[in-house]
Amino acid sequence: MRSILITGPGGSGRTTVAAATALAAARDGARTLVLSADGTDSLGAVLGVPTGTGPVEAAPGLTAWRPDAAEGFRADLVALQERAATALDLLGAARLDAEELTPLPGAGELALLRALRDAVLSEAYDLLVVDLPPAPHALDLLALPEELRRYLRRLLPPERQAARALRPMLGRLAGVPMPAGWLYETAARWDAELAAVQAVLAERATTVRLVAEPGPAGADQVRTAATGLALRGLRLDALVANRVLPCTTGDTWLAGAVAQQRKTLEEWQDTYGSGPDASVPVREVAHLGRDPRGGDDLLALDVPGAGPAPAPVEWPVADRLLDDGELIWHLPLPGAIREELDLLRRGDELVVTAGRFRRIVPLPSALRRCTVSGASLREGELRIRFAPDPELWPKGR
Repeated sequence: MRSILITGPGGSGRTTVAAATALAAARDGARTLVLSADGTDSLGAVLGVPTGTGPVEAAPGLTAWRPDAAEGFRADLVALQERAATALDLLGAARLDAEELTPLPGAGELALLRALRDAVLSEAYDLLVVDLPPAPHALDLLALPEELRRYLRRLLPPERQAARALRPMLGRLAGVPMPAGWLYETAARWDAELAAVQAVLAERATTVRLVAEPGPAGADQVRTAATGLALRGLRLDALVANRVLPCTTGDTWLAGAVAQQRKTLEEWQDTYGSGPDASVPVREVAHLGRDPRGGDDLLALDVPGAGPAPAPVEWPVADRLLDDGELIWHLPLPGAIREELDLLRRGDELVVTAGRFRRIVPLPSALRRCTVSGASLREGELRIRFAPDPELWPKGR
């Protein structure tokens, strides 16, 4: 199943492009689902068909859905209360009723991820188009499964569950109560759900599509988003330049805006269309002179089709094998700025920071026996040098 995740700066027309992409695919015969986490029905306004908390048919072959954050939030919290009943009673805590629960910030995004996973596992569709929140909030959302799984493994290591029979004795020896079995079971269930979402995001057929209006502000946000996506190992399959003005205009006021757009478009073509990231096509979507509404307007937009997914993003380790015999880890980070990069070795993990984005990645087995000897940023690629540790490296290497 092909999945296209669409994001971009706020107000860039993400929802419109997502709806147009989904509608065009449905017209071509693909069973298509378009998802949105927007609390207001901007998706329905663009499609011309109201959408809600349940899937609705927006057009032949096209289903639209805005997952309900409240229902899943209430169910999860009520279930957690039931499992923790003993602890809550000891604390004298008052129970919360489902009717009084209001979803916390972020519940809508979690509901979107859960719906994305369920849609892929159902195998009921050929194409899934997801209208994500604005970048960089969308990048934080896409990082959530990996980060939460890491927190769960640190707080409740799965291997400690094997000591269930020894827990009462260990509690007496330590002088503190040991976590109950239900806590590990809950953590295991959450880990399995997060792993399923993470697997969908890591699928070769899952890609991200950036939508932005060409201009100085859009250029800065595209660069930042492209760096964040690369850091997360997410594949960018297209850059959609939205609301492009016609080149020929007799209006002197519009002429300045057109010139600004053309300058940015040329820069995007140089960087993404023909530069080191030539696998990312830049597609121009013309301004209709009005806000698109309904199927006819959406089909008039020349949005890129689903197409095949690009090659996966790889972080290869290569032997330098020159005089110093170092190893080099290649991390593609298009758009990264040297002054915004930071590296920290933490045990068998490497903490990579690029601007506001951070990722903690496990080191490949060969690099765990090395020390970091330096790093450089060249042509959108971070190259980290590792020197073998004589005390850990096999003899004769």
